[in-house]
Amino acid sequence: MLEAYQPSAVEAAWGDWWEKENFFTCDPAFAKGKDPAVDKFSMVIPPPNVTGSLHLGHALTAAVEDTLTRWHRMKGHATMYVPGTDHAGIATQSIVEKQLMKKEGINRHDIGREEFVKKVWEWKEEYGNRITTQLRYLGSSVDWSRERFTMDEKCSKAVTESFNRFYESGILYRANRLGNWSCALKSAISDIEVDTLELEGRTFLSVPNHKGNPKDKSGKYEFGVITSFFYEVEGTGEKLEIATTRLETMLGDTGVAVHPKDDRYKHLHGKYIIHPFNGKKIPIVLDDILVDMEKGTGVVKVTPAHDPHDYDCGKRHNLEFLTMLNDDGSINELGGKDFSGMMRYDARIAIEDALKAKGLLGEKKPNKMNIGICSRSGDILEPRITPQWYVNCDDMAKRAADAVRNGDLKILPKDHEKTWFYWLDNIRDWCISRQLWWGHRIPAWFATKIGETGVDKNSMTHNDRWIVARDEAEAKEKAAAFLKCEPSEVLLEQDNDVLDTWFSSGLFPFAVFGWPDQTEDLEAFFPTSLLETGLDILFFWVARMVMMGLQLTDKLPFHTVYLHAMVRDKEGRKMSKSLGNVIDPLEVIHGCTLESLFAKLEAGNLPKKEIEKAKKEQGEIFPNGIPECGSDALRFGLLSYTVQGRDVNLDITRVVSHRQFCNKLWNATRFALQFVSDFKPENDLGNIILKSGKASIRDLFMLSRLNDAVNGVNDCLTAYEFGLCQQRAHSLWINDICDVYLELIKPVVYDLSEENKDKRWAAQATLWHSLEQGLKILHPMMPFVTEELWQRLPGRGTLGASEPRTIMLAPYPEGNEAFANKKIEENMKVVMGAVTACRGMKTTYNVLPKERPSFFFKAAGKDVEDILAAQKDDIETLGKGILKIGEAPPKASAIVVVDDSLTMYMDLAGMVDYAKELKKLAKEKGKLEGTIDGLEKKMAKPDYEEKVKQEIKDKNKEALDASKVKLDNVVSAIKNFEDMQAAE
Repeated sequence: MLEAYQPSAVEAAWGDWWEKENFFTCDPAFAKGKDPAVDKFSMVIPPPNVTGSLHLGHALTAAVEDTLTRWHRMKGHATMYVPGTDHAGIATQSIVEKQLMKKEGINRHDIGREEFVKKVWEWKEEYGNRITTQLRYLGSSVDWSRERFTMDEKCSKAVTESFNRFYESGILYRANRLGNWSCALKSAISDIEVDTLELEGRTFLSVPNHKGNPKDKSGKYEFGVITSFFYEVEGTGEKLEIATTRLETMLGDTGVAVHPKDDRYKHLHGKYIIHPFNGKKIPIVLDDILVDMEKGTGVVKVTPAHDPHDYDCGKRHNLEFLTMLNDDGSINELGGKDFSGMMRYDARIAIEDALKAKGLLGEKKPNKMNIGICSRSGDILEPRITPQWYVNCDDMAKRAADAVRNGDLKILPKDHEKTWFYWLDNIRDWCISRQLWWGHRIPAWFATKIGETGVDKNSMTHNDRWIVARDEAEAKEKAAAFLKCEPSEVLLEQDNDVLDTWFSSGLFPFAVFGWPDQTEDLEAFFPTSLLETGLDILFFWVARMVMMGLQLTDKLPFHTVYLHAMVRDKEGRKMSKSLGNVIDPLEVIHGCTLESLFAKLEAGNLPKKEIEKAKKEQGEIFPNGIPECGSDALRFGLLSYTVQGRDVNLDITRVVSHRQFCNKLWNATRFALQFVSDFKPENDLGNIILKSGKASIRDLFMLSRLNDAVNGVNDCLTAYEFGLCQQRAHSLWINDICDVYLELIKPVVYDLSEENKDKRWAAQATLWHSLEQGLKILHPMMPFVTEELWQRLPGRGTLGASEPRTIMLAPYPEGNEAFANKKIEENMKVVMGAVTACRGMKTTYNVLPKERPSFFFKAAGKDVEDILAAQKDDIETLGKGILKIGEAPPKASAIVVVDDSLTMYMDLAGMVDYAKELKKLAKEKGKLEGTIDGLEKKMAKPDYEEKVKQEIKDKNKEALDASKVKLDNVVSAIKNFEDMQAAE
């Protein structure tokens, strides 16, 4: 056994062995018929995006989920934990496109759809295993034989089937509607992928795909303003003032609205304005919904194809719907020769200049407003009319909300229910089509007859020609029936769009088990037990799984949702590549140099300016790199943070401290093994110890503390209180096993005399039992080091056919009232109070550790006296001295009042050189007085408050306060020594 704990050595081989031995899998026959609430646990991993590597947020997910999985498996439950990755349509396509441009100087259009998709699959095969590698290093006990990818054959079949079933049930449809459009992605996105940027007033922002604003030094574009301009009324010379925050959209104006009761404009009813750039006549319409007479000039421009309110107005007045933007956000032919081809915000500047030249530009004012931002690309979104596929979610959303309201589905922490209800009670139809090439291509074909012309697939007139089917052959049969012709006469064109990534992710809990086929796995493991994930995707993913599960299987996909906190850096900032605070779990597990962190930044796709910024951040956070911590320390450290509230402010140095716990665990077990090297364990050892009659008070105390920890940890895991669970396990090992019991039994185990035989056996048995149970308690949280140490316990492999081969299949400890002994635990508190007093007096008076002074006590009652007398040996062992029973303390004694029932004394005769100690303390006193004087003078300077930074002032105050406390202690010690010297 290695002298020191080395995580790389401990964690090197166990994962491969566990996987090779199929310890992670579960036979569906074993799971069938078991009750998920009692003896079955099934869970799917939230499939991370295949685009890259896991970060520490994912590592927290893995730690929580694997802790639960291993715990259930050890409890003998039928346990299934399914891994998988998500194809991440937008992110993956973006990465491969950037690589193509970087390496070959081409884009996807240069090579065509089929070749591009082939390139993405090649990228997936080359880089897609990074996540599975990380999960293996983290020790996740997922069933790798059931690993899924959201675009593999099984998941793809589920996607096609669900699309068809939605369509057949009437909730899926194709429509030409106004929706959110990302010009950077050239794709529609759904409402919940929109972030809101609140602007207090004039603000300059960078915009993707724009060359830069020539009127701004940094090239940013102006937002948060409202601009006035004028439309001329046809044939009158009158001008109408209109204010807008999106000046460029005037190119798509097809109406101007006034309130029908506004007397100012009654003379204009039925008239037209003339567009200043294209000369078109635009009607003045009367609208009491869109127009507020009290707001602005009471005249509103109407752009039906680019604003949701204008869209409704356009419908009411049968206005023309003109789209003035191309897919990429450039101005289309509606811009004419002056503006066509310009990017939208460059066109805004040019239109402003052109209006000014025509004398039609009014004033520009700061304007508080909100801007919709694409959460996928950071682009400023445009409302745009495009043909898309939608799902009506009304009924599904109601069922999902009702499931929580009636208690069938639990959301933990419970306060997240209000977010659940907010989204589902205000559900909108879900736009599920995306204008991408990577993803599940929509299983719909546009049908025409061979030779037929003039049939536009984008026209709503021919919308019924879109044939939804499970494959092209079925589509051809359906199309032939619709067109009333032979299948051989049908010409099909599949929709170019793909499905929203969240569509396939929403099917994950049942698609992984083979749905729509009625497989053994589906019967055995679905519905799953729990969905554990971050609270940021409560609606993105969790709600959709519930809605789709209820719609397609008529079952909730899980009965509990546990949402863990968001992981941020120690300053509370969101993890961001540009900040340099995104940490790969492997960098913590294996350790890494600052140079390797820099190299990772250089190898990424960040702009040079962002790389330098990130390097600066990393240099400040990790000046010496990240030390090797190992997976166990990382998992244990992350779990400790789950006692916090909404967010986790992660400090890597705190995780490093848990590496020290692993070291303590290793050293303590290694040390303890010498005590049990000649011990032969038996099955059911705890009960054997109790029934033997050989157990001492210290042994019974240890068994009681162990039982208390077992109950506490089980209760915590049942209640998903992972931080408290970690604390209970940590406390058992540090406070009970290491600091108390191991120390107490040293003299017992070292005594090989015949008369000590029974005591020694009881101590060895209790120690072996405590080590094994303690390791099993820790195993779900720290799988590698516990397996290593459990396998090294003496007698392993000698306990018969029922003995498990691995700790992960060993029975998890269960509480037993027979081991609970509160009286002994209370008595031990008295004993430890005495021990602490003894140790404290030795430290105060600088008594050498090897010296064994005499201790005396005065107890307020016989009960306390009896407790100390009964555990005299234990007090002497831990207190490192001789306890005198029934003797009065000498005059020259140190005194510590433990509490109102106990006072401890230490005989100082011959123990202390008073003159030497007083000289030493006088020197320390002088040094502290000098420090205090210097700090007080510095802080008393006239310009101190104004010129000194706050952080320096805080440090000075902290140093001054600490020095004063130390001085008080030194003065008190001097008085004590002088009093003792006088008494002697």
